[in-house]
Amino acid sequence: MAHTPVNHPARPIYRAIGGLTGLYLVAFGVLSIITSTGNEILAQDDTRVLGQGTNLALGLLSVLLGLIVLVGTALGRNIDVAINQWLAYALMVISLASLAFIRTDANILNVSIVTVIVMMTVALVLLMVGMYGKVGTEDEAEAFQKARLVL
Repeated sequence: MAHTPVNHPARPIYRAIGGLTGLYLVAFGVLSIITSTGNEILAQDDTRVLGQGTNLALGLLSVLLGLIVLVGTALGRNIDVAINQWLAYALMVISLASLAFIRTDANILNVSIVTVIVMMTVALVLLMVGMYGKVGTEDEAEAFQKARLVL
């Protein structure tokens, strides 16, 4: 049995937070694309959006990830839970890899420390939303409560 709650009372709030996170990713991506227009896709320059280093590739990636989160949020039915959890893990890997290469020529997404912090925060928010957004039957919720209360 998984250790994530089923039918959490605040599930609608977590779902809304997931949707807002997706909207942030789309907005950041669109602003990055607008700001980076005319540059190379993997440009390593001083382009900044919302205080974060960015380029066209990061803008496109952000729009894609944001749209995936929004589609998952709209579909619901535990699809959003899986999408949010997997994208959270992917964003954590991307942000940690970006941190490792931040002052090298391998910084292909042109990230700054602020970008890494924001990406990790977004990943943690998506992970939290994925952990508390699970829906199940009343029997599953009751089994979770019984398992949780056993010492």
